[in-house]
Amino acid sequence: MTPFALVYTLHVLAALVWVGGMFFAWMVLRPAAVAVLQAPERLRLWADVFRRFFVWVWAAVVVLPITGFGMLHLRFAGFEQAPRYVHVMIGLYIAMLALFLRVQALQLPQLNKAIEAQDWPAGGATLGKIRRLVGFNLLMGLVLVAIAAARPGL
Repeated sequence: MTPFALVYTLHVLAALVWVGGMFFAWMVLRPAAVAVLQAPERLRLWADVFRRFFVWVWAAVVVLPITGFGMLHLRFAGFEQAPRYVHVMIGLYIAMLALFLRVQALQLPQLNKAIEAQDWPAGGATLGKIRRLVGFNLLMGLVLVAIAAARPGL
């Protein structure tokens, strides 16, 4: 396996974990939780899902720029030589990271506080904010994946 192939594989796996996890949460888990669980159980479920999933997102957040810049130097000999789509992908990563950090640092503590206080309406409102941010992040992630897929072998 070439150094580029190893770095590329790690990069794709990290993106798959992050974007695939959001897709699963948005398209499968959320509708099932709404259909089956009452608000208190649903909010507790989401708090636990976020706690577990965000460990993997943090891993992706670290791996993606390391492998991305590795590919940047292995394939294009630096940022200046990289095509515009690479710059767009870096910008989308930064935007996705900012939204993730907003959920992690601001919304998740509010959700946990509402659950501890058994303030289900406040918890539901906070979960709604998280859902919208994750939905927007998912859309950006899907666009990013589509850009990458349109450039086989980068």
